[in-house]
Amino acid sequence: MPKVLIAGAGLVGALNACYFAQKGWDVEVYEFRPDIRKMEHVPGRSINLALSDRGKAALEGVGLKEYIVQQGVPLYGRLVHDKDGKTFHRIPYGQPGQHIVSINRRHLNEVMITLAEKSPNVRFFFEHKVKSVNVEKQELTVICDGIELTQKAELILGCDGAYSAVRRSLAAYPRFDFAQEYIEHGYVELNILPKNKDFALEPNAFHLWPRGDYTMIALANRDHTFTVTIFAPFRVFEEQMSNDSDIIKFFEENFHDALELMGRAHVLETFHRVRPQSLVSIKCKPHHFGKSVLLTGDAAHAMVPFYGQGMNCGFEDCLVLSEIIDQHANDIPKALRVYSETRVKDAHNIIDLAMYNYEELKDLVNHTSYKLRKKLDLILNRWLPETWIPLYSMVTFTRIPYSQVVQNRKWQDDLLRRVHTSLFLGFLAAGSAIGYLLVKKRNLL
Repeated sequence: MPKVLIAGAGLVGALNACYFAQKGWDVEVYEFRPDIRKMEHVPGRSINLALSDRGKAALEGVGLKEYIVQQGVPLYGRLVHDKDGKTFHRIPYGQPGQHIVSINRRHLNEVMITLAEKSPNVRFFFEHKVKSVNVEKQELTVICDGIELTQKAELILGCDGAYSAVRRSLAAYPRFDFAQEYIEHGYVELNILPKNKDFALEPNAFHLWPRGDYTMIALANRDHTFTVTIFAPFRVFEEQMSNDSDIIKFFEENFHDALELMGRAHVLETFHRVRPQSLVSIKCKPHHFGKSVLLTGDAAHAMVPFYGQGMNCGFEDCLVLSEIIDQHANDIPKALRVYSETRVKDAHNIIDLAMYNYEELKDLVNHTSYKLRKKLDLILNRWLPETWIPLYSMVTFTRIPYSQVVQNRKWQDDLLRRVHTSLFLGFLAAGSAIGYLLVKKRNLL
């Protein structure tokens, strides 16, 4: 059987290992970090993620869907908290029953690594830093204890995240397009602890505090805690949250209800301990190189987290790649070309949608026009379930390719615009006709 080398044992790398283990391939996974199953604390990324249908489909492909979903907390819509700290309103995600699932990142990663390792043809090499890839020789070079090791395989997957060493070593590859953008906003993570051994907030909702240029969210965890994340421009962190009194003042003015649940001491301790983290968006084209090298997950398409699709898109990468390899009977060069041709445009579209959705989360959810459009979309979806699917539902509750999602939304917007124009012209014509008849009647009198 062929051999695959996987750079990175994070979520996408581990799931790819599971897929290739099922195919019977020889699998070697190289990871810079120690084995997270043996670590007391894993630094870095958020502890919870939002799993939607694309991610579920990918997990189902390796037999993990039901178990992982049971380990999470279902979220049926957004609960938008007003600035007064007392009132809120609900925005359902879709039709009754449709939901996403808040899951624990670390547990999910550990489960996939363990599942992959059950196969005798899979080996994980932790504390091995990926240095570079050689496309022509089909080789991956890693460093362990200061010693360089070079491995060769029919397929090499770069699953080593937004700051991918594999992608970096391909920077000079002919006709490789790469774009990186840091947005002006950063984030800080906080926590809400259980209240009387239970959730301090309603657990089955995505809690949202939109405040125009900044926002805060909270997702429930199975241990009855909430992971809270505040997103704001770096200048806001620097100018309005530079000392203890300013931090507390900022939270009291904007997130009073959440501050009472988190506690002032916890908020101050967190801001003393961590600095706001940056958010990067990355596009590249192509995703494949030569006959054997492929970028997947954040290494190929890092995106801001505001559509909850980073993990789901990365997991769908694994499923799509597996399906295409099967369709082409392990013809790796052909499979990589086909994969790259289809996946690049989808990746670029969801990256753009994620950028757009931040405008929605931090401000648009408070606008009457936004609320009316959401209600109209759901009504039309109930009447025409196969024809009219809301944007969020297409992204979250289907596997419609992201590029097709964007085209469908454009069609919907154009149709509503034409209907609106027709109604306006109709009312204008009716008004003119009525006016003409009234004038004519008056002249006759």
